[in-house]
Amino acid sequence: MKPKIVILSLLVALTLLIDYLAENRNRYFDSKVYYGAIQYWFHGDGGMVYDWMRPGTPYGFTYPPFAGLLMSPMAVLPYVVVVVIAVIATVLTTALLTWWFAGPMLKRWGQPMWFGFGVAICLALSFEPVRETISFGQVNTLLLTLVAGDMLFGVARGRRWAGAGIGLATAIKLTPGVFILYLLITKRWRAAAVSAATAAGATLLGGAVFPDETREFWTSALWDTNRVGVLSYVSNQSERGFLARLPIDAVPTPVWLVCVLLTLGFWALRVRREPADVFGGLALSGVVGCLISPVTWVHHCVWLIPALIRCADHGLFAPARRDEQRKASRPDRRLLGLAVAAYLIMTSRLLWAWEFEPFPPLRIVGSNLYVYFTLALLVWTPMETVRSTAVQESDRIVA
Repeated sequence: MKPKIVILSLLVALTLLIDYLAENRNRYFDSKVYYGAIQYWFHGDGGMVYDWMRPGTPYGFTYPPFAGLLMSPMAVLPYVVVVVIAVIATVLTTALLTWWFAGPMLKRWGQPMWFGFGVAICLALSFEPVRETISFGQVNTLLLTLVAGDMLFGVARGRRWAGAGIGLATAIKLTPGVFILYLLITKRWRAAAVSAATAAGATLLGGAVFPDETREFWTSALWDTNRVGVLSYVSNQSERGFLARLPIDAVPTPVWLVCVLLTLGFWALRVRREPADVFGGLALSGVVGCLISPVTWVHHCVWLIPALIRCADHGLFAPARRDEQRKASRPDRRLLGLAVAAYLIMTSRLLWAWEFEPFPPLRIVGSNLYVYFTLALLVWTPMETVRSTAVQESDRIVA
């Protein structure tokens, strides 16, 4: 046991160092934006939350009014308390997500669960999108927890409330709406209705409390991409960001829309073939959401974690399942290679080496590393022909 304690202690120390360095770079930038906007909204001269911009930047509040309603306690809390709550919430939700997603794989590893879980948490907290979520003071793992809990323990089990978490996440930030589309494609009509009704109800609540802000969001703030940053900035690892970084004149919006439709079509074909594999649907929907969003900052890519774990699981252990010929499947080391390569690249900060690279051929490769790996995950993340093993074993873990 002592070697394991030493190894885990070293990993914890390394993880703390990595996250500390990330904090020094970003200094909870997004939390400062949220906090400043909410303070202005409640204590300013009567202006709307969308009127405030962080001094010296074009960045302001970009979420729907319902999200502002949830963040309203910031109006009375000290800034340092807000940051502490954000960090603790991200660490705890990351640990919970690690348990949900990787728990079944860790049980197959054959090591003591405390050791495997500790290693997995260190790997998760070192993953660049997670540590950027911590250091920016973002809400990504909170939203992923809402959606994943709904998918794994609501949708997968056919609960009456299935879809509520997805709807709530969509009302807070629009991008999880892709999971409502997933429910429709897989013909989960009740869950889709619950999800849409929850999103609509929360949005209407925000509209009833803040009618002027709601009108401003849906008619102006939502469509102003300058509020969130420059599309061509290297941190934008979506298809739109890729097109914006091409060394040619501005790519017309219809070209991007065609790319989005083709990506959605391929994703729909994959998830529709295996509607019973809810964990696989969660993984692929998180991947496609990152690709089609106009802006996918690096910290948004926490949505890739389920796909990485699915690939690693199938590459290491080939979870017990059988095909139509009743032949046991074998581990696919190519999937393990994809998972390991994607994780290492997305943890190394190699992407930022091309932030100011002037030579276009190199920049096309280096500045889009996340995009390439996200596309690879969309194509090769395995779907299972039976009910998701990850969900089955998650059921046993939480039981």
